[in-house]
Amino acid sequence: MPRPLHTLPKAHLHLHFTGSMRHTTLIELAREEGVHLPDALEQDWPPQLRATDERGWFRFQRLYDIARSVLRRPDDVYRLLREAAQDEAREGSRWLEIQVDPSGYAQRFGGLTETLELVLDAARRAADAASIGIAVVVAANRTRHPLDARTLARLAGQYAGNGVVGFGLSNDERRGRARDFEHAFRIAKRAGLLAVPHGGELLGAPSVAECVDDLGADRVGHGVRAAESPRLMERLADRQIACEVCPLSNVGLGVAERPEDVPVRRLFEAGVPLALGADDPLLFGARLLAQYELAREVYGFTDAELAELARQSIRSSAAPDQLKKELLGEIDAWLAAPE
Repeated sequence: MPRPLHTLPKAHLHLHFTGSMRHTTLIELAREEGVHLPDALEQDWPPQLRATDERGWFRFQRLYDIARSVLRRPDDVYRLLREAAQDEAREGSRWLEIQVDPSGYAQRFGGLTETLELVLDAARRAADAASIGIAVVVAANRTRHPLDARTLARLAGQYAGNGVVGFGLSNDERRGRARDFEHAFRIAKRAGLLAVPHGGELLGAPSVAECVDDLGADRVGHGVRAAESPRLMERLADRQIACEVCPLSNVGLGVAERPEDVPVRRLFEAGVPLALGADDPLLFGARLLAQYELAREVYGFTDAELAELARQSIRSSAAPDQLKKELLGEIDAWLAAPE
């Protein structure tokens, strides 16, 4: 029998706030609030998505916005994070960095600062209850004006060391160049936050390079298309810049036709640090453990290689050094145990 993957300690570094919601919770909250859900979010869930063209991305974003609309009360935020922490703990995730754009909730919860403080308090309570570590990444939206990103970077910087560990950039790469957000990332870097922009998902290797060169990325959200450039993979490996690879999300959005086509093995063998992530389980139907199962069953990772994947996720995280040391020791113990 292979070693159980749910007992392998790991960090989850690519999970979006709304997208972490349980499907059952979405259904329940929608009924409570009288929100009509399209078939793709109810009986035909998980939805069939293909976002490699503009129309497909619009559909994906529309479903995401509908899901966000059911979160209307502070209690909903506490519930979402409590359940997300429970799900993470069940799958062996010991450290979670959850990404949120406070702008999407600011009107509902009294403003940007109030929204972020609500999320941080909910994260602290959820972490304590589930006995895992949780930190927050504040993410700007690349389809909005770069000045909005600067506002969010300043806000994130105010909470550096108090629950916020990184600053991200998400949404459709084709509608906002990374370099346009350079100023916002300089603000975040000065505050001591990790730079974790998305890149190399809907666009190719140059998108990843722009995140590294113009934004000083410490990690790249997705980054999977760095595999198209051996020279870029070598740079990422040399600088130990991790890619937060989300294989089933890549398939769900049409970035890859099949799980076999996601170049996880190629990146790993090139020495690029990887942190497997689930992205948006609410829309793709799979959480973190499924990504590790895929690594074993589809990409042929041995237990030693799976342990190294878990180590890379821990090393690439913003977890405290002492916790990293403890988790790395537990990974060694997992691997040393008999099959």
